[in-house]
Amino acid sequence: MFYIGIMSGTSLDGIDISLVDIDSSCRHVASQYVPMPAQLKNDLLSLCSSGPDEIQRAALAEQQWAKLAAQGVHQLLQDTNTSATQIRAIGSHGQTIRHEPAQGFTLQIGSPALLTELTGICVVTDFRSRDIAAGGQGAPLVPAFHDMLFKDHAKPCAILNIGGFSNVTLLAEEQDTYGFDCGPGNVLMDAWIQHQKNMAFDQDGTWAASGDVNQQLLASMLQEPFFAAQGPKSTGRELFNLEWLLSLLSQHEAITEQDVQATLCELTARTIAESIQFSQAQTKAIWVCGGGAHNQNLLERLERLLPQCTIASTDSIGICADWMEAMAFAWLAHCCLQGIAANRPAVTGARGLRILGAIYPA
Repeated sequence: MFYIGIMSGTSLDGIDISLVDIDSSCRHVASQYVPMPAQLKNDLLSLCSSGPDEIQRAALAEQQWAKLAAQGVHQLLQDTNTSATQIRAIGSHGQTIRHEPAQGFTLQIGSPALLTELTGICVVTDFRSRDIAAGGQGAPLVPAFHDMLFKDHAKPCAILNIGGFSNVTLLAEEQDTYGFDCGPGNVLMDAWIQHQKNMAFDQDGTWAASGDVNQQLLASMLQEPFFAAQGPKSTGRELFNLEWLLSLLSQHEAITEQDVQATLCELTARTIAESIQFSQAQTKAIWVCGGGAHNQNLLERLERLLPQCTIASTDSIGICADWMEAMAFAWLAHCCLQGIAANRPAVTGARGLRILGAIYPA
């Protein structure tokens, strides 16, 4: 059964599209990456905080997002010589512009009706809302997928996704799947290098590696209450953003630009390491996916903090690190159409298992 998963993350760099064969497990067949145009990126980023005329701006932005996603889907089908009629459904995460589970809502936009019209394929979307309606965080949703994908791998282990934010799935024999957001992944490092150098991201963590960790700044960052909270928990740009960082920097004497970047990289590594040590101290292997899997400096920091663990990209075991989340949303679409509950109450805090997603038939 062929599905397509579409993921557009908090980094806003582009849209990941994955063609997946879902049989007894889940096999990545092919992929397409569509870069996010600068204007659309700015429009979506501006919707992450309050501003004038939000309803119209959001409606126009999601139309552009859907058109961009549809272009990527058509290109993927063309490149793989696949017909739209061979695809059972598209699982579309959409683009998160607000995530406020404490207030009972999360909002992902992506004009699924338009995406269905443009592709001629059934679209399943809005996966987070039902979990939040049941009292959950609505995130992370990938632990159930990780549980299925890693069912034959040695445990206890952790699957670590480092995108704009970092989240971890903890798997152990004869225990419920557990997971939560650890905190910032790449989001603060990306924001700082863009603010200082007008660069989208720190390639391989090279800039961070050139600086030294400022322990006073790191200690101030770690005072953020989110880090001390136990799961279920999730977070987003509403809390961790450039303004958050600049406010902390204003409380310290001048710190060199590269030392700030080094400290941000250490913050990501430290909060991930402490999360794993606290919640599953016996973890032996950590499989890393997402854009952060390419940040060599970040991985080296994790290795220093977790010397008892083997840390490697999921690429090393044949699971595409760059396409893991897109694959997850293809699988979530499959679960919705099959009537399979895909949240995990121990992860999100929901009152029970729920079937996730809203269906837009072709």
